[in-house]
Amino acid sequence: MTISIILAHPTPGSFNHAIANAARDTLANRGHSVHWHDLYAESFDPVLPAAEVPRDAVLSPAIATQIDEIVAADGLVIVHPNYWSRPPAILCGWVDRVLRAGRAYEFVPDGKGGGKPVGLLKARVAMVLNTANTPQETEERFLGDPLDVHWRKVVFGLCGVTNVVRRIFSPVITSTPEQRQAWLDEVRALVGKHFA
Repeated sequence: MTISIILAHPTPGSFNHAIANAARDTLANRGHSVHWHDLYAESFDPVLPAAEVPRDAVLSPAIATQIDEIVAADGLVIVHPNYWSRPPAILCGWVDRVLRAGRAYEFVPDGKGGGKPVGLLKARVAMVLNTANTPQETEERFLGDPLDVHWRKVVFGLCGVTNVVRRIFSPVITSTPEQRQAWLDEVRALVGKHFA
């Protein structure tokens, strides 16, 4: 299988980096091919320029390569912190620029004068691994779970990936080294289970 890992955390050596590395190592050890993108390390530009909006736009080689990788991927792993109950801006921009209409999804007539989305991604599984400093119970009590809606319904629902696995590791800020090691063991187990 070919798996794309997208990491969005600004600080090298962060726990998000440890999560992404654990996922990558597990996949590589199981013989999978891995496309790795650390968006901050790559200085990914999240701003969607007007010139990229048309379906027939001429894209930079870097963006075109990422689109080709995502369209061909058998699975996806997204790793990011919870920023204001949403992904970091760099990852929102990655979604804008890489999950393009005509490649990741399209709209077809719904028979009622409107359009309905058809997902075009072939990935069988999308795994989203989040960190947060707010306990998940608190987030859900006050806000529901905006990140779950974002990834499961808005992004992957539109793009046709129905098997979305999401795990939140929180609160990171008060976690012990032992807790973080247990979480990394859980990442390895989740990746091994869902990308068999």
